[in-house]
Amino acid sequence: MKRSAHRHAEGHRGERVGWLRAAVLGANDGIVSTASLIVGVAAAGASSATVLMTGVAGLVAGAMSMAAGEYVSVHSQADTEHADLARERRELAETPEAELRELTAIYIARGVSPGLAREVAEQLTRHDALGAHARDELGLSEQSSARPLQAALASAASFTAGAAWPLAVAWLAYGPWLLPTVALASIAALALLGMLAAQAGGARMLPAAARVAVWGALAMAVTAGVGRLFPGVA
Repeated sequence: MKRSAHRHAEGHRGERVGWLRAAVLGANDGIVSTASLIVGVAAAGASSATVLMTGVAGLVAGAMSMAAGEYVSVHSQADTEHADLARERRELAETPEAELRELTAIYIARGVSPGLAREVAEQLTRHDALGAHARDELGLSEQSSARPLQAALASAASFTAGAAWPLAVAWLAYGPWLLPTVALASIAALALLGMLAAQAGGARMLPAAARVAVWGALAMAVTAGVGRLFPGVA
């Protein structure tokens, strides 16, 4: 696909979907998984050193897992996009008239009159045939195209940033205060993360904050319960 010589200056929130999803997912996962590990091990009566070691191990393992999972997932999407583009490129070379009719039919289905649809299809084909079919037939664009390495790095970095919060709180807290302090601080961070993500995406902030906070609290409650079942094991 050819790049446009001049970009449209108006920004839309839809352009943020790719990196926003990866960043929010990573940070949310970092807070929830690391805080849950810390709370579960603390509930089992582990020492502060064991709790911190568990938190650090969870941070490193989680960041690597997020990066690998996101890279593989997005790379699969990218492979599919490349295969579709290669097929379109081949069809444009072998059956250009059929592809022109296909593009015309797409515009007619969107409400353009047949004559004008044909004219638009011809002009776009002369300008950038592959770009026109990628955008209007396959639904691909430069903004939505899969970027595996970018997604992997964003997920790993955001997971690390999220996981660092409950880990820092666990390092500062002590004794019987460690478990409730980590839990409350993590729930507050999740609520804030939900609000920021909603604001960036143009959604309602309070429902988003409540959604992530409730699920985070549930995860920590479950792991705390598991830790209580095995006191002294950690």
